[in-house]
Amino acid sequence: MNKNLEIKLKKYFGDMLVYKSSGNTKFFSALSLPSFMRDWLVMRFSDEDGNIDTEEISDYVRSVIPKEEQWNKYMMNMLLHGEHSRFLTKVKIEFDTRNRRALFSLPDFSFPNKKEDAVADWNVVEQNQKYLMSSNEIWGIVELSCCEDSQTKKNIFRLVDFVPFCPYTIDINYYKEARKNFSVDEWIDILLGAIDYNPQGFETQNQKISMLKRLLPFVEKRLNLIELAPKETGKSYIFSNISKYGWLISGGSITRAKMFFDMNRKTTGLVSHYDYVAFDEIQSITFKKDALEMQGALKGYLESGEYRVGNDRKTGNAGLILLGNIDSYLMNENKNMFTDLPEIFRESALLDRFHGFIKGWSIPKMKENLKANDWALNSEYFSEIIHSLRDELNYRIVVDQMLDIPKNASTRDTEAIKRICTGFLKLLFPHVESTEQIDENDFEIYCLRPAKEMRGIIKTQLGILDFGEFGHSTIPDIKTRHL
Repeated sequence: MNKNLEIKLKKYFGDMLVYKSSGNTKFFSALSLPSFMRDWLVMRFSDEDGNIDTEEISDYVRSVIPKEEQWNKYMMNMLLHGEHSRFLTKVKIEFDTRNRRALFSLPDFSFPNKKEDAVADWNVVEQNQKYLMSSNEIWGIVELSCCEDSQTKKNIFRLVDFVPFCPYTIDINYYKEARKNFSVDEWIDILLGAIDYNPQGFETQNQKISMLKRLLPFVEKRLNLIELAPKETGKSYIFSNISKYGWLISGGSITRAKMFFDMNRKTTGLVSHYDYVAFDEIQSITFKKDALEMQGALKGYLESGEYRVGNDRKTGNAGLILLGNIDSYLMNENKNMFTDLPEIFRESALLDRFHGFIKGWSIPKMKENLKANDWALNSEYFSEIIHSLRDELNYRIVVDQMLDIPKNASTRDTEAIKRICTGFLKLLFPHVESTEQIDENDFEIYCLRPAKEMRGIIKTQLGILDFGEFGHSTIPDIKTRHL
């Protein structure tokens, strides 16, 4: 990072910076902690130069963030010695309406075996409604005890205290104002640092933009993308480490109940709980028994964000991301690149509902010179910012006003391009609240052009897969309107 950019970064984001280095990254990888947790610990235990005491952090992690194999020790202390256990983990609250109780579970420890064995004190739930009422699992410091239940006279575990893991006060307006002090090129480098990359490790601007395309579903609701890339290009890392609001499925099988709605448990699935659901190693993912039902449910959801379960209609805001490896001879948008995808994703009607394609071969393979090694926005703060940007509506209004849409343009193509444009606007120009605040040329280069390219690849693949329906169709000639 050049000295001028470092000075500006410290001036406007000083409290939200951490010194990221490959040594720190390796140390925290050994602790199996995601980036957002790593940066919080670095901020807590580093000196003003960004140096950390690894032994101090190791002791803290061992005492506060237990591994799964340590759970039995906590259980013994509570059951045998009557001790309270306090540690950092993910917790989820559900309600037992029959007995008027709040029940809790700890997903990382697959606890409890029976729902009724884990009860949350009502005062804890009431005091933390802002966090515990979420349908997602929530990170926080929990305090547990074991005691006799006054109703059943059986031993149960109680959640007697909860402190949310929310170490930063997010001021989205300050973030927007601060952006005005940086050029587009500087801001792109800042975003790359926030997701643990060294901007100087990229050879071209196109490589940088290609990397940032992965962040589009983080900021824009129900943005559905496909990325095929060579191995070792960091696909899994971005979707599993940067944000606690996303869910990565790595191979294996997935059911309609898991994705949408479990009829037996009467619980909504992943698409209603997370910002995005990413299918990693998509070629190896299978759909047990209900492949056709899953395909039908996906079509409806990808189109409108709704899915039907019996007589009920449910909604979700998660984008769906397909991530897969691709051989070098198939890295050509004019060839059928989807030959190895599961059969349900090779139907043109379903693929048409994906908004864009990321050419992962435009992203360099991970090497030491690509790892962040400088001051950067800490990942937890950044993940909260981009999560908050999902609810900002003014960006889509700006996009609608900036675009000149042909009257015969396909609605699905137009919507795809608008969504991708909106995502780029949120990422690169978060300070823009009206068309007067963005240069038309910048909008053309950084928003519209990549959006049309990403949608255009989907359109080309559709023509290859289903020539009769899509063979002669092209994306609409959408242009930037001269205001």
